[in-house]
Amino acid sequence: MTTRTAVPPRVRRALARASEHGFHGACEDPVGPLLATLAAAVPPNGRILELGTGTGVGTAWLAEGIDRRDDARLETVELDESLAAAVRADDWPTNVVIHTGDAEALLPTLGRFDLVFADAVAGKWTGLDLTIDALAPGGLLVVDDMDLGRYTDPEHRAAVLRVERTLTDDPRLVTAPIPAGTGLIISTRRPDLPHDSRDEETP
Repeated sequence: MTTRTAVPPRVRRALARASEHGFHGACEDPVGPLLATLAAAVPPNGRILELGTGTGVGTAWLAEGIDRRDDARLETVELDESLAAAVRADDWPTNVVIHTGDAEALLPTLGRFDLVFADAVAGKWTGLDLTIDALAPGGLLVVDDMDLGRYTDPEHRAAVLRVERTLTDDPRLVTAPIPAGTGLIISTRRPDLPHDSRDEETP
């Protein structure tokens, strides 16, 4: 059975901006509705981070997920000032914050998040360790554009494999590939375990 999700007005406006700006990096179905679903599940006072605002398609889906929730907060980071300005000019609730700047520079200053959507160069292809560090215990990381078959450039293919290996091998994470859209990898950060002094005892 195939079910189509109604496209919210903000998403339609963001898609129109993508067309106007000739922007081809917007997240594709079914990634958008998935983002809304995951955003709706963040805990009370939950924090969501998007790396790579683009024209605001992913932002709009994430905002849809926390609709009418004053406790949750969505922050999104875009390097391109003109794109960020175009997105900022739309009608957003007060709990949506749009940052302009380099994600690798901003990540250490933003704190921890319950849901992170990595859809930019910085924080995904580079600086992935900073993104993982920004995940709260129990938090979800969604990484887009991970379908190896879409790429022919050897360097880009190597980058995809490197990200996949980093997420799979990190002991703090539980990771699964999701063959949807342009290819997703979803990781959950394990809860931090209490420190056990017995681990340091000398036999």
